[in-house]
Amino acid sequence: MMRAFVFPGQGSQAVGMGKALAEAFTSARLVFEEVDDALGQKLSKLMFEGPEGDLTLTENAQPALMAVSLAVLRVLETEGKFRLADKASFVAGHSLGEYSALAAAGAFTLADTARLLKLRGQAMQKAVPVGEGAMAALLNFDLERALKVAAQAAEETKLVCAVANDNDPSQVVVSGAKAAVERAGALALEAGAKRSVMLPVSAPFHCPLMQPAADAMAEALGKTDIKMPVVPVIANVTAAPVSDPATIRQLLVDQVTGTVRWRESVQKMKSLNVSHVFELGAGKVLSGLVKRIDKEIEAQSVGQPADIEAALKVLI
Repeated sequence: MMRAFVFPGQGSQAVGMGKALAEAFTSARLVFEEVDDALGQKLSKLMFEGPEGDLTLTENAQPALMAVSLAVLRVLETEGKFRLADKASFVAGHSLGEYSALAAAGAFTLADTARLLKLRGQAMQKAVPVGEGAMAALLNFDLERALKVAAQAAEETKLVCAVANDNDPSQVVVSGAKAAVERAGALALEAGAKRSVMLPVSAPFHCPLMQPAADAMAEALGKTDIKMPVVPVIANVTAAPVSDPATIRQLLVDQVTGTVRWRESVQKMKSLNVSHVFELGAGKVLSGLVKRIDKEIEAQSVGQPADIEAALKVLI
C-alpha cells in the first residue's frame, strides 16, 4: 500500500487546536515550545486559548497550522517508533501546508518553517490593502469554466482576477480585486454555478496581486537552507513530485501568486499508486476534498489524540 501524508492550509484553524495533543503527548508539547521559541511569541497560548480574531490573522494562522501538523507527525513517529520515510511515499500540502509538508519531510527545520510562515503571512497581508482584494468559491463549477469567467471578469473590469485554488471537481476559488471577483461570481452563476460564496479572508491569495509577497519570500527563501526531502513533495503549482532543493525554492515563490492545483495533485498521487492519504493537523478539509476527487483513495484525518491510535493501527 502506498501512502501520502498531506497537510492543511489556512481556514482549518480553530481556537483550542493542538491543546489536547499537548496535554496527552510530550512530543507534541515540545513541538509547540520550539515554534514559540523560534518566533519569540507564545503562539501556543494563542492557539489553545484565543482570542479567535488574533489566531485568524494570517501571520499567526499560518505558523500555528504548521505547528499542529508537525506535532501530529512527531506524535505518530514517537508513538509508532517510525520515521515518515518508512510509512509515506509522498507528502503534499494545501498552500501554507506545502511548508508543513516540506518540514515533515526534513527539507526545512521546524524553526525555519515557523519563521518563513510568519513572514509569509505578514507579506501576504501587506501586499494588498484590506478591503481592496477578495476571494470567492464557485460551487458546482469546474476549472475550465472558472478560468473563462475569471478572464472575462478581468477584461470587463480591467482589474486582476485569477483562479487561486482548483480544490476538487466541483469547487474552484477565484481571487483578485474585489470588483473583479464579484463580477466573476455573477458570471459563474449565469454559467451554471450553484453558488458563489465570498470567502472571509483578509487578502486575495494566490493571484498576481500577491507579487510583493512573492518577492519577499524569494529573498527569505534565498537565505534559508533547504535539504532534499526524504520523500518527494507534490508541489502546488505543478501538481508533480519534486525533490531538488533549488526547484523547491523556486516553486514556493511561484506558489504565492500561482494556482493551488489540489485536484490535480490528488490525481497525480493516484496515478503514482497512492491508495491511502493521511491528513495531519487541524480540521478535516483535505480529507473531504480527497474523497470528492477520487472515492477509491482512502482518506483519514489525524488531529486529535483519539485519531492517533486509529492512524497507528493502519500505519504499524
